[in-house]
Amino acid sequence: MIVVYFFVAIFLYRQLPNPHWISSCSKTNTAHDSHSTDSHLRQVALLSGGGSGHEPAHAGFIGKGMLSAAVCGGVFASPSVDSILAGIRSICVPGGKGCLLIVKNYTGDRLNFGLAAETCKAEGIPCEMVIVGDDVAVNAGKEDDGTITGRRGLAGTVFVHKCAGAVAEAGGSLAEVAAAARSAAESVGSMGVALTTCTVPGGKPSDRIGENEMELGLGIHNEPGRTKTTVTDVNSIVEIIIEEIDNVMDVKGKAVALMINNLGGTPMLELYVAARAIHQALENRNVVISRSYVGSFMTSLEMQGKYLSEGASIA
Repeated sequence: MIVVYFFVAIFLYRQLPNPHWISSCSKTNTAHDSHSTDSHLRQVALLSGGGSGHEPAHAGFIGKGMLSAAVCGGVFASPSVDSILAGIRSICVPGGKGCLLIVKNYTGDRLNFGLAAETCKAEGIPCEMVIVGDDVAVNAGKEDDGTITGRRGLAGTVFVHKCAGAVAEAGGSLAEVAAAARSAAESVGSMGVALTTCTVPGGKPSDRIGENEMELGLGIHNEPGRTKTTVTDVNSIVEIIIEEIDNVMDVKGKAVALMINNLGGTPMLELYVAARAIHQALENRNVVISRSYVGSFMTSLEMQGKYLSEGASIA
């Protein structure tokens, strides 16, 4: 029996250019594309970020057709308002084409990025913010009715970077770029599984997941998952996750982009074992896989797990 542990993001597909990433760092924990210093005059700037510990997210996605800058907080901690402001000011000017903030749905990120956005508007920098909540395990589907916090932001956020970046690169207005980002955020669903939690530097390892257990639907900051169960084979795990995503996103018969994301401690061999099982399960549901990405896109320190993200067509 082969057991794999992963996060999967499925994105309803739209063809977009491949990113490149060239970045430079400053003392304010920000990174920006040093080869596009005049980009604020040519196109809408994109800025994302959050706590450290998820590398390569988000600084690894800076480049043409993707992010203009990223802001890094401490491990699993939102960046400060001052750092976010410094990042926006490094890529935007008053009266320019403006800046779109792409923010995962966590309280600290929403507060700090939101405050920075309002400050920039007061300075004459056009600014909008899009919240990404792609987790289908918590507050999703029927469970979303009446909830305050909403779905957590996970690895599917990278698909939002991609869509918004393509529209910005094509010369779209701030309103058009924001609309593309919101459409992408609404079209992606993610869910994960892991055999271990991660250990924050200076902290003690958690024993929440037992030796012969796995946790389904956990978060990228060690947040508890939807359920714990005994370790089982990859095909069974994949069926559970895809069924949860399909219940919320309804991907049957559609074209999707697929991401199998390493949470930090999973060998590539096991990622590809999972990818094969996922492809077979989706094909059995008449899902067309237009693109498939396998690797480390948004990690959680050394956690032994993966995310599956699916996104459906927004064309």
